[in-house]
Amino acid sequence: MIDNALNMEYNSQRELLVIPEYGRNVQRLILHSKTIEDDELRQAFVERMIDLMYQMHPQNRNIEDYKEKLWKHIFRIAEYDLKVTPPSGIIPTPEDIKKRPEIVPYPKSVARFRHYGNNVTQLIKKAVTMEEGPIRAGFTKVIGSYMKLAYKTWNREHFVSDEVIKNDLLSLSEGKLILAEEISIDNLADARKRKKSSDRDYRGDRDYRDRGDRNDRDHRGGDRYSNKRRSHGGGRRR
Repeated sequence: MIDNALNMEYNSQRELLVIPEYGRNVQRLILHSKTIEDDELRQAFVERMIDLMYQMHPQNRNIEDYKEKLWKHIFRIAEYDLKVTPPSGIIPTPEDIKKRPEIVPYPKSVARFRHYGNNVTQLIKKAVTMEEGPIRAGFTKVIGSYMKLAYKTWNREHFVSDEVIKNDLLSLSEGKLILAEEISIDNLADARKRKKSSDRDYRGDRDYRDRGDRNDRDHRGGDRYSNKRRSHGGGRRR
């Protein structure tokens, strides 16, 4: 037993794992594939390795192009010295690891009224391109309602008047979108509450009418039953 303990091989003494998530056996099989001389056998062997690695991590099956990623890992473990062809036909190279995603530039423009948000700016740009008419007028009023909602969301302690919203809309649209003074800007949240309230009132009136109709039918049915009894000599016996 002492001799066996002295001959034990520790992981720290073995070759380093290039990608530890696949384990040492997978790495040894990939390195063994480099020694296969027949091109067809080597291709088939590596493809079986791809299937094995695919089964080892089933939670990643829904990832787009996951098998292409496995081919890159095999070439990386083989130190890019492997004569096989991936299904895409593109052979991975060491430079692929060094690739970095393109930097997403931040918007350079500064919002003039940040409390309205970028959505309002996009809506205004769309409204400006529309033709004059009732559709554009209605869309402009919706934008004003949304601006009022956004203003009240971020400024709960301050009262916002329609005049403030109309002036801000005029400024943001560079004078192209105008809401008349007599137009009342309804807050979208308030309009939604009023709609729900009207729906409840309508349902309540309908239920009340339905109950009234049932009562009328029951009353008429009772009258018919009473008349029927009287016609057949019903009533208390003598």
